[in-house]
Amino acid sequence: MNKYINRELSWLAFNSRVVEEAEDVDNPLLERLKFVSIVSSNLDEFYMIRVGSLWDQHEAGFEIADSSGMKPQEQIQAINENVHKMYTRQYNAYFQLLDALKEKQVRFYRYRELNEEQKSFAERYYKEMVFPVLTPMVVDQSRPFPLIQNKTLNVGLLLQSRKHKDKYLFANVQTPSVLPRYIEVPSSDGNRCFILLEKVIKEHLDELFDNHKILTYGHYRITRNADLGYDEEEAEDLLATIQETLKMRKWGKAVRLEVQADVDQRLLRILQERLEVSDHETFRVLHSIDLTFLMKFVREVPLQAESYEDFTPHQVLTYKDSSSFFKKLRKKDLLLHHPYDSFTPVIDMVRFAASDQNVLAIKMTLYRVSGNSPIIEALATAAENGKQVTVLVELKARFDEESNILWAKKLEKAGAHVIYGLVGLKTHCKLLLVVRKEHDTIERYVHMSTGNYNDVTAQLYVDLGLMTNNKQIGEDVSAIFNSLSGYAKVDNLQCMATAPDGMRKKYYQLIDVEIENAKKGELASIEAKLNSLIDAEIIEKLYEASQAGVKIRLLVRGICGLLPGKEGLSENIEVYSIVGRFLEHSRIFKFSNGGDPLYFLSSADWMRRNLDRRVETLFPILEKKAKERLDRILSLHFADNVKCRVLGEDGIYRQKPQGAEAVDSQKIFVEQSI
Repeated sequence: MNKYINRELSWLAFNSRVVEEAEDVDNPLLERLKFVSIVSSNLDEFYMIRVGSLWDQHEAGFEIADSSGMKPQEQIQAINENVHKMYTRQYNAYFQLLDALKEKQVRFYRYRELNEEQKSFAERYYKEMVFPVLTPMVVDQSRPFPLIQNKTLNVGLLLQSRKHKDKYLFANVQTPSVLPRYIEVPSSDGNRCFILLEKVIKEHLDELFDNHKILTYGHYRITRNADLGYDEEEAEDLLATIQETLKMRKWGKAVRLEVQADVDQRLLRILQERLEVSDHETFRVLHSIDLTFLMKFVREVPLQAESYEDFTPHQVLTYKDSSSFFKKLRKKDLLLHHPYDSFTPVIDMVRFAASDQNVLAIKMTLYRVSGNSPIIEALATAAENGKQVTVLVELKARFDEESNILWAKKLEKAGAHVIYGLVGLKTHCKLLLVVRKEHDTIERYVHMSTGNYNDVTAQLYVDLGLMTNNKQIGEDVSAIFNSLSGYAKVDNLQCMATAPDGMRKKYYQLIDVEIENAKKGELASIEAKLNSLIDAEIIEKLYEASQAGVKIRLLVRGICGLLPGKEGLSENIEVYSIVGRFLEHSRIFKFSNGGDPLYFLSSADWMRRNLDRRVETLFPILEKKAKERLDRILSLHFADNVKCRVLGEDGIYRQKPQGAEAVDSQKIFVEQSI
């Protein structure tokens, strides 16, 4: 009996649920366009990292099967077959949305559909803005095949020399990424009219190659392997090594080729040979290649009543100044549920600490922050004000390395102590510690979270954070920061657990208690909400608990390698997934503990990388009201029958049956926050 779902196919099932949101006519038009865009950006990263890694394994001769029984090459083949079908669904949804846009007086035109005034505008735009930055490249004996950059949109051409008509040459024109993907052209009938940049370039290809006859042309785009590892032990300067790796990402092996559906076979053959991709790795696209531009388009083309209704996040904590802020935290813990609760208290905690004369030190871990982060500004101000500011920056936060390097250098210039992660481990925990002198004593104020210190994603991701003045938690967090800056092992924590040292063991202990209670006939249950569940040892432990009679309900947004509902294995396990307006990102764990439930939040998923190769934290929720709120959150999520999917024992997700009343958990949380 196969006990596991393949990780990559499980992720594709998640992306398929994103496609369903693009297909859902009950979602607002512009939101459906966003989901179309997200499908494309998700696939880009998936091919760059996951498929890239599988190719590395295959080319290295590593043909060992994973826990689901699939070898790397088998996984690649299954992935590509799955994604071919996903493209069809995604573009069918896109076509429907283009028709819906027309009804709202928003149109994308082909060049031949433009009227004379619009063509004149497009001509001027091309001559003034586009032509100066184009670089037509011809391949011949003196000029080799160009290095095609990752994720760039290109036009490939076959040219025939006007002198030597028996020969044809390959040529390439890259669509400039420095220019907007779409151009708005004037309209006199009240419509908003757009044309894609590549369609304007296409009309002027003859001018770029006037000594040759264009036999055929077609748009294409490649995705390269960006899973470029480096040996941290051998890297004397980790900062310099990562900066060099960023440059290399442009030239990894091509793992996906997207081409126009009607591309000429001769041109396609040249692209496949030169880029070393097979038919299985080639995806014929029915319309415009690369729909990631739609995310920006939606922001710039607002349509009344065609987006989710705006709401103002709830202000959980009211305060006038730094003194009243910290005074309120001394009285009770504060549980924040973003984006329904405002992220402002988190920003203010750092901002107040930066200027408060009683604050002695600020310590913080940073993984991903926004482009103009108010937290970075506050930390820099704190350092300039003479506070002891220590910031652990995770340079290895994939695809955010470059921005992390920039603001880390800014903090160093301001006088902060910046630690660039730990060798061999990613620091993924979310911790903020403020040390404040009060009446000749030292008080510690802590914020811990399931999500990043990013004020932008805090409006889009569902996360939970805890602000507390709890003495034990404060001492534990101090110990964790000392271990991060001093490279010491974390020992003897009072109420928290960390990875990679003790978190896995803590989970086993908590699950074992439920197993023992079930065997004694006592109340035994586990409820967990997380992003991913793929760690084989945790899955085996959950199977063991299920067989002992422990009732287990899991809400897993993305990857899930566990098969629920299998008789004799997992009949006591239910798995759900919610994909909706906001990205479900929080990690909540509840253990019934014989009737005295234990509640935890964590920065970590149940994945091997989180438990064994990252610095993560698991922290308890101790106050009664905070526990009650977590109960309400979990209950509402499990009651969802609008955006919720149920994982069957066959490994397929299906819509949860609707009862007498529709329950959309995210919608209800929004309504409750207003």
